[in-house]
Amino acid sequence: MSLSDPLLIRSRGPSGEPVLRLGMPLVDEYLEFLGGRCRPNTVLAAAYDLKVFFTVVAKPPAEVASVDVLGFITAQRTGSGNSSVVQQVAVGQETAGVATSTVARRLSIISGFFAYLQACGEVTANPVPRGLPTRRERSRPGQGVPLTRRTRRLPRILTPPEVDGLTAALRTHRDRAMVAAMVLGGLRRSEVLRLRLDDLRVAERRVFIADGKGGHQRLVPVSSRFFTELVAYLDTERPVDADTDHVFVVLKGPTRGQPLSVRGLDEMLAGAKRRAGLAHATCHELRHTCLTRLREAARPDMPLTVRSRMAGAGDG
Repeated sequence: MSLSDPLLIRSRGPSGEPVLRLGMPLVDEYLEFLGGRCRPNTVLAAAYDLKVFFTVVAKPPAEVASVDVLGFITAQRTGSGNSSVVQQVAVGQETAGVATSTVARRLSIISGFFAYLQACGEVTANPVPRGLPTRRERSRPGQGVPLTRRTRRLPRILTPPEVDGLTAALRTHRDRAMVAAMVLGGLRRSEVLRLRLDDLRVAERRVFIADGKGGHQRLVPVSSRFFTELVAYLDTERPVDADTDHVFVVLKGPTRGQPLSVRGLDEMLAGAKRRAGLAHATCHELRHTCLTRLREAARPDMPLTVRSRMAGAGDG
């Protein structure tokens, strides 16, 4: 396997669990370690970030030094180096590299990988610096300049007229039910797509999230508008011969009756956004629209922990 072009290999284990490998023994051992304690999406993100890192530095783990990590940060932020691993974003009239938040996430993954190698005795030190030293370092150890500076931004949300316009542009009861689950119930995109028929509590006006972010479960109250569209979808649109208990399935084409994919949901929402003439409307924004309205309408005496549990929070 070439160090300058590690290949991300996906397969299935004996029990059907996803297995990710890069063809680099130490990295593959780390991914196997993560697979026993993290969610599949976390392992996938780690595998991709490590692939990006080793594609850029083109060195085996034992030879990576702090200067390589600093060079990686510069390459990611400026867009220099291998263009296939730098997802460029427009900043004004210029072209830059990935967002600072992406660089910070990748550094966290890389640091975790080398911490694992250090614990296993494969390397003597972690090459990812905790920060850059300053003149105050002697008197205040550990207070160096962070490697990346992240700006905390408020999530974009939709106004009530924008929500109404988006809803009017949706073409099926299925689509309106999915959007309502996010904008009226605060569900994540993955939670909507993973809903099973047994998770629906129609009489209680609630849905059971059996596999939320981090594996957490919760019961979520959702507006009757969601259940009105849901019942109409189940009665008139969902194929009766669908061989799955997923709630939301494909309605047309060769995959009719199969669970709807992330790509299918995103394409549906992008089309509705375009027809409604909206500048923005993502699944994440729909969820945060719900959470923002919930916070604004909450009673002053409602504990923050209650609202957090309803949203499946601490996590975005």
